[in-house]
Amino acid sequence: MFDADAQLTRRTLLARGAQAAGCAALAAQLPWAAQAAEREDRSSGRVWDVHTHLTGFPGTGKERARALLKYADRMGIDRLIVFLGFSRMPSPPPAQFREDNDEVLRVLEAAPDRLFGFVYLNPNYVEESVRELDRCVRDGPMVGVKLWIALECNDPRLDPIAERAGQLKAVILQHAYWRTVPNLPDESHPGHVAELAARHPDVAFISAHSGNDWERGIRGVRAVPNVYTEVSGFDPTAGVVEMAVRELGAERVIYGSDAGGRSYASQLSKVLSADLSESQRRLILGGNIERLLRPILTDKGIQL
Repeated sequence: MFDADAQLTRRTLLARGAQAAGCAALAAQLPWAAQAAEREDRSSGRVWDVHTHLTGFPGTGKERARALLKYADRMGIDRLIVFLGFSRMPSPPPAQFREDNDEVLRVLEAAPDRLFGFVYLNPNYVEESVRELDRCVRDGPMVGVKLWIALECNDPRLDPIAERAGQLKAVILQHAYWRTVPNLPDESHPGHVAELAARHPDVAFISAHSGNDWERGIRGVRAVPNVYTEVSGFDPTAGVVEMAVRELGAERVIYGSDAGGRSYASQLSKVLSADLSESQRRLILGGNIERLLRPILTDKGIQL
């Protein structure tokens, strides 16, 4: 019987709902269930979200970051990677992408132990992008590169950016989509990511959104071992994570949400409901991105 005097939180509601549906095993896997057991062993179970934005919330950058963190706490997510700033211009001029990165740099100060930044670049401006990469990564706290839809990423103009990122041990996250209608102008797909990554085998590339058309997107990067697929931003679909693990191995699959455009809960469900071993789930939820970032974080004197 429902106890009207009991405190009903989102966590208890979701846990009860999962159990009532006969999903006790799933309920036990939810990150907030681990809070009752002191949030598990964080050395092996830390949850990272590799894909978050400051849009979707009102207020200043730091106010938006606090909102991201509030909801992350609710869902048991420990660390967030943030990028793109406020403007969300597909092909920003250098002054604009510098401003976007400044917004993210200010936000990182709000919680430097939990928020990490990727520098947003436009490969139509190669020299300016390399300088901005140095400013934000070599000389600043950022740890990776975000590329969006300014240029198809197999274009040779990406090579100096990828080369410099590799020298700095920075990860590159590339938006990659196969749409059911024609792609946007200059929008990359996973095949483009694979082409670029094959030219730079010592750089870690993350193909975002599993390509949207995920069956095609996962297979599109399979042959290039330094490409990882990230599962953010498309509707939760049964089988997507299992296929990614089957085709790529759990070591090449990474959790992300695309918050604030998507909810943490809907995107976490792809991983939490997947038929995986616990060791595979831990890799996807945080172990893989920790492994990729450890070299650059070590160089910066940041301990995980």
